[in-house]
Formats: sequence, structure tokens, C-alpha cells
Amino acid sequence: MTEKTFRNKIYWFTFLFSVLVIWVHSYNAVLFLGNTGAAASLVRLERFFGDKIAQIAVPGFFMISSYLFFRGYKPEILMRKWNSRIRSVLVPYIVWNSLYYFGYVIGSRLPYISDVIGKGKIPFGLLETVDAILNYTYNYVFWYLYQLILLILLAPLIYLAVKRVWPGIVFLAILLTGVYLGINLPFLNLDALFYYSFAAFAAVHKKAVVEGVWSRKRLIAGLVLLAAGCISLRTDLPGSSLGETASVTVVYRLLVPVGLWLMVPEERLFEARDFMKNNFFLYAVHFALVRLINKTGALLLPPVPVLAFLLFFFMPLFAVVISWLASRLIRRFAPAVWRLLNGGR
Repeated sequence: MTEKTFRNKIYWFTFLFSVLVIWVHSYNAVLFLGNTGAAASLVRLERFFGDKIAQIAVPGFFMISSYLFFRGYKPEILMRKWNSRIRSVLVPYIVWNSLYYFGYVIGSRLPYISDVIGKGKIPFGLLETVDAILNYTYNYVFWYLYQLILLILLAPLIYLAVKRVWPGIVFLAILLTGVYLGINLPFLNLDALFYYSFAAFAAVHKKAVVEGVWSRKRLIAGLVLLAAGCISLRTDLPGSSLGETASVTVVYRLLVPVGLWLMVPEERLFEARDFMKNNFFLYAVHFALVRLINKTGALLLPPVPVLAFLLFFFMPLFAVVISWLASRLIRRFAPAVWRLLNGGR
């Protein structure tokens, strides 16, 4: 596919994953209905969307980020790649974590708003500020960016591990085995390293497959991977149940995004609209928007399961529209602030 077509498909998939991530954080059954039987039934329905379907989103983000980093990668351009990610990843990580922390500090001291926040009086001090910025203490969804920063720092080592085909395959197998055995790394999630390394391998060795023109063969291959991913969830592996569950879940969350990428005909995708390119900003603000909308809905709407589910189901629409309108205002009246918040995107 052409470069323009490839970039457009990337926009589409990042938008899809952004919408799915919103579902992950939109559960509202207990908030609306309390600890009741009706809430338990609604929890199961919401969990189907939020756990079974939407949890492919973050692995998809890891793989897209990795593929774009290692696409055309050579050791001599490492510093250029790192400099680019300082602007697009590290700076927004610091800025947004700071904004969330100071927002919580101020909000927790204001009438009514403190009740919505529900965390009591947030402590303010140098150590608390440093902790909030470095460890995303009040911006929980930025665990992904924290992991991504670590993976970007490890990029030279990951490249060494995957630059040859068979050693790369062995490396990926070792990582997946580590997931199965329940091995924990300090600071870094092993499944995140697996997704990132898989996409790095694809960028180095399988660019023709990833960026090939859609065909029926690609459609069939995608369907097979999609089916294999779904079947993997039902696979009964030997060993501890914890390791078994983790490994089959990782396989599912790997195969489904890859299968979808192969299945979707890029030429059928119209050019991504402006609101579909707003994904980083949407990711940064969606958690606060979701909490505000859900708590407001629970306060104003009657405790009816259908209303709670409709609010959950359409939450991505509300978040996309509100974040897009906010981004337009910031871009128009404070473009420098926008570039800072959005990492120069």
C-alpha cells in the first residue's frame, strides 16, 4: 500500500482502539444501581464489552507504536527516534500527570467538586508532586505511557533481540513462556514487552506482510487469526491457572488486532476525519470525562438498568465529541499549549 494509505489505516485503527479504551473505563452498574442483583447482571453485560472486546485496544496501541518506531529502523538513527519520542511521549507524560495532580489538589479543596472526586483532601508537597509526575499517581490511564517510555528506552536491546529471524522467534517464545510462568519484571510488564517486541519483529522482517495490499488471502488469513484468538481463550493449558489465563489472554489480545489489520481493506477506508486524528488528546482526557459523565448521570437519572447501559454504550461517542470540541478550542486560541498537550502531533 502507499504511504498515504498506510498512514490513513493507522489513523483508523488508533481511533478504533481509542474508542475501545473508553469502554474499559466506563463501567457504571454499581454506581447507578448499587450492590443489587440488577447491577450484577448489568456488570456481566458491560464486562463483555469492556473486558472481552475492548481489552485488545492497549496491545494494539503497543504494536502500532512499536511498528512505527522500528519501521525503517537502523542503529544510526536511534538518537533521532529518541528525540522524536521525547517530544511526542515524554513531554506530554510529564505535562498531563502534572495537570491531573494539580487538578486533584485544587478540586479536593473545593465544595461539591471534592465530593465528585471522592478522595478526600489530596496532599500537596514536593515529594507528592514528584511521585504524581513520575508514577502517574492521579492519572491512572497513563500506565500505558509509562510502559511505552520504558520500552522506547529498551528499543536498542529489543532490536538486537529481533534483528535476526530465528533468534527473534526464540526471543518472542521466551517472553510468552515467561508470561505463562507468571514471571514479573521490575517496572516493566512482560506482556507489554511481548507485544512491543512482536511488532518490532514484524517491522524488521515482515514489512511486506504488514503493508501489503489487501486481498482475499489477507482476508482469509485475518479471519483465521481472529478465530484462533477467540479459540485461545477456551484453550486449557497445563500448569497453574494463573499462568494459563495470562498466556491465553495475551495470545487473544495479540491475534485479534493482527487479524483485524489483515482483514480490513485499506482502500475502502475514507480519509480519516479530524476528530479521528485526535486520539492522544482523547486518551489523555477520556478518564476524567467518563467519571464526570457517569457521576452526573447517576445523580440526575433514575436508577434504571437500561439507562445505565445506554450511557455506558454511548460513552465513547460522548467522549469523542467533547474532546474534539475542546481540542478545536485549544488549537484555535492556544496553539502552543495544544502542541505541548498533544506532543506536537
